Amino acid sequence: MRPTGFTELPLHWGKAPKWLVDKMKKLSYQVAYLIIEDQGRRGFLEKLSDPFWFQAFGCLLGFDWHSSGLTTVTTGVLRSALSKGDLGVMVAGGKAMAKKTPEQIEEIANSFNISSSKLEEWVRASRLTAKVDSVAIQAGYGLYHHAFIATEDGDWAVIQQGMNPENRLARRYHWVSFKIRDMVNEPHSGIVGYKSNKPVLNMVARESEGARRASVDIARDISALTALKRLQLRVKPIDSWTGKVSREWVVIEGFRMPMDVNWAKLKALYEYQPKNYEELLLFKGVGAKTIRALALASELIYGEEPSWRDPVKYSFAHGGKDGVPYPVDRRTYERTISYLREVIEALELGSEDKKLILKRLSKLFSLS
Repeated sequence: MRPTGFTELPLHWGKAPKWLVDKMKKLSYQVAYLIIEDQGRRGFLEKLSDPFWFQAFGCLLGFDWHSSGLTTVTTGVLRSALSKGDLGVMVAGGKAMAKKTPEQIEEIANSFNISSSKLEEWVRASRLTAKVDSVAIQAGYGLYHHAFIATEDGDWAVIQQGMNPENRLARRYHWVSFKIRDMVNEPHSGIVGYKSNKPVLNMVARESEGARRASVDIARDISALTALKRLQLRVKPIDSWTGKVSREWVVIEGFRMPMDVNWAKLKALYEYQPKNYEELLLFKGVGAKTIRALALASELIYGEEPSWRDPVKYSFAHGGKDGVPYPVDRRTYERTISYLREVIEALELGSEDKKLILKRLSKLFSLS
């Protein structure tokens, strides 16, 4: 289950006016209809999982390119626009809805007559994507938005967003099920955002493969966990774990973990005996501190250093709700909706020029 990228956005206050939200729902349904008609449901999910296309899509609906609200409102608008399920795509979750998401995923599964095993897979994917982006990648962004988009074919995509209260930026992550390679090894294929201003613990980087493997080994070995309290080794200085990197090597005596460690949770993890890094991440109660502790222990005990590389890499149509680069042009917005309505009606009536119509529209909805 591979995230395809993330985007960093500054936080904006306020909300979209009702008249604009109503138009957004109509326009987003029309766009979804046309893409699904032309490229299928997988094609639609693939576009949603592309952070650049999704950004352009939000701007088409009337958001400023650099507004964090683009994510929350666009996915919310999609959830409402696709709620009937007539296009075979529905959305669960949203802003501050973590507890309700599993129930909503189950409702979607029932609507599409999805098997119980597939439902379990969906719920696990929802949990795992959140764990990876909030725990395995530690960049200072706490997740507050998680949207799960599922199709009647069993495919899914995830769009989630985290907030950094210090720099007032939001970071968005995208996932899509049918591009699965390895959940915990170099999962992101595209990243858009501001440059990273401090080291980021990236346990899903290719360079962290040894640290992931060692983390699982340590979690399964009680003697290795105990050794952390009395370890004496020639290691890199602790300031390399706080962002003040020194090239010198020093001797540390009476090593002390540079963070609070829940030893009871590590003991429970040992009793659970995770088989791989995914199981380790999904174990209840394993959070950022546990992952950091295991990552540091991996380096100290096995010499397996984790990656500190931040996985990092915009579109106007109708204006933006906050007036950037200009206020939403209502007349143009209405003409766009009317035009797409006519196109959909022509397609539903079986127009002979169907292929030509879709070919022209594909250029409109392409990333280029």
